[in-house]
Amino acid sequence: MAVDYGPLAVFFAVNALAPGNEIGRILAATAAFMVAIAAALIFSWVKAGHISPMLWLSGGLVLVFGSLTLYFHDRVFIQVKPTFVYAMFAVLLAYGLATGRPLLQSLLESAYPGLSARGWRQLTINWTAFFAVSAVANEVARASLDWDQWVTFKTWGMIPATLIFTFANVPMLLRHGLQLEKPADAPVPPPEG
Repeated sequence: MAVDYGPLAVFFAVNALAPGNEIGRILAATAAFMVAIAAALIFSWVKAGHISPMLWLSGGLVLVFGSLTLYFHDRVFIQVKPTFVYAMFAVLLAYGLATGRPLLQSLLESAYPGLSARGWRQLTINWTAFFAVSAVANEVARASLDWDQWVTFKTWGMIPATLIFTFANVPMLLRHGLQLEKPADAPVPPPEG
């Protein structure tokens, strides 16, 4: 979890603590986010011997959108990154559903032992819908809120919503064969990006 959520925590902390005007805080937080995600990639490689596809994707997008934010001095790029990630996940999962390729299952199979094909399908439908709604919510928030309000929305709205959504799926997963020794073994949600 520290590898997935640590860089995001660094972004929020630097934004809250950096002195100066809004654009200065945005640029400082974005630069810190980029350094933290690079450190997370290196840490994952050193400690685990590999970097998960989700972390590669998240890291690449943070570096691309962060670089655009720093170059153009425009917050829109770093604010659009979550929309891009959510929409991409929704489209990929929907494509998997439409073609009968369980993309979510191939990514998370070891985290959900015993889950039936029907359970995987329902979980994929649920996450597809969640990511689609999240993409729309981020765009509405980005367009209608100022920077600090958007950061508050991301911190106290989207992160808790993702965690609540993850745990709300557990009863359905258990009905479809998920084998957990204890509830604390529930898998961590994908990073928010």
